[in-house]
Amino acid sequence: MTTVYPGPTDSTAAGADEEILALHSEDLVVGKRVVDRSIVRVATVTRSHDHLVDEELTHRRVEIVHVPMGYFVDAVPPVREEGDFTIMPVVEEVVIVERRLLLKEEVHIRRVRHTAQHVETVALRRQEAMVTRTPITTADETPFPTSNP
Repeated sequence: MTTVYPGPTDSTAAGADEEILALHSEDLVVGKRVVDRSIVRVATVTRSHDHLVDEELTHRRVEIVHVPMGYFVDAVPPVREEGDFTIMPVVEEVVIVERRLLLKEEVHIRRVRHTAQHVETVALRRQEAMVTRTPITTADETPFPTSNP
C-alpha cells in the first residue's frame, strides 16, 4: 500500500498515475545561558566547649645554704656531688708570712623535686560551615516544567 502525503498539486507537472510526496524538515538550534536561581552564602560558626585537663606537673627549685668552714687548705677543692647536694668550695687568699688557702665556706646546693596534680578546665573551639540558599525571583524568569506533557 502506498501512502500519499498531501502537497502542492500542479496539474501540468504531475501525470494521472504519478504520486507526489511532500517533504518537510525540522531544524533544532541548541544554546545555553546562565540563569541565577539562588544566592549561596557560606559562613563559619565557631563553637566552644569545655575540656578538663588533668595532668601531673613537676616543678624544681634550688635551695642554697652557706656553710662556714674556716680552715686552711693546700689547693682549691674540686666541686663535688654528695647525694642531692652539689658542693662548690669558696676560697680566699690570705697573706700571712706565708701564703695559704683558707677554706672559707662551702655552698651546698640541693635539687628538690615537687610533684602536684594540676586540674584545669580549658575552652576548645571548633568551626563549622553553615550554608544558606536564598532563591532569586524576577518577573521575566519562567520556572522549568516539573513533568513532560
